[in-house]
Amino acid sequence: PFPIVNPVYPCRKKGEHFTLVVCAPEIGSSSSRTRRSSMGDTYVADVAFGEEVITTTVTSSGAAVEDWVEEVYSMYAGCPNQILVGLDVEWRPSYSRVQNPAALLQLCIDQRCLIFQLLHADYIPDALSVFLMDNQFGFVGVGVAADANRLAQDYDLQVRNLEDLRGVAAEEMGIPELRQAGLKDLAPQVLGVTMQKPRRITMGPWDACCLSDEQIHYACTDAYVSSQIGLELFTGNY
Repeated sequence: PFPIVNPVYPCRKKGEHFTLVVCAPEIGSSSSRTRRSSMGDTYVADVAFGEEVITTTVTSSGAAVEDWVEEVYSMYAGCPNQILVGLDVEWRPSYSRVQNPAALLQLCIDQRCLIFQLLHADYIPDALSVFLMDNQFGFVGVGVAADANRLAQDYDLQVRNLEDLRGVAAEEMGIPELRQAGLKDLAPQVLGVTMQKPRRITMGPWDACCLSDEQIHYACTDAYVSSQIGLELFTGNY
């Protein structure tokens, strides 16, 4: 497990507020809403999950990713603890032996999320490579090693500090069956919340140039819930 002695909450700073204009239909069992504003090839969205609002940057722009990474470093400068980052990867399902390349990389810290459209990116910034290899950050998720392998194979992106939440939950909560659980199973066990994963979204066109509001909500909340489960498990608040 990551050497986290104290919760990272004291290091968190408030981000800027975005005024967004487009509302999506409600999804899932929690109160969920997606609002977005367009800035060329980048969207900034407020994604509501329960009572939380996650500020989400959706982009295919390498420059926008650089800005997001720079902002993270600025927000958490001087934080003494290793900072947990929810990580997830999406790709279009393949019905042959040849797998489709990773389409999205999702990263989430507290209430700030990045959805990077890798397939449509103008370039993969060095700043992202540095961030993923920085010992200051620990990347958590379900099946996160497989996601990291996809990033390495498809885009030569390496992720240094990985922790699969299933093993941590099984050990910390004394429930061996959680080693085989999905994120949808871990969420109620650790956070007491339910997640909806409609097959039409899960198996949808993640390689689309323009993601739907439902896809943005799904991609964001996967990374967000991963980060929150990690915080709960490593700080013993479950």
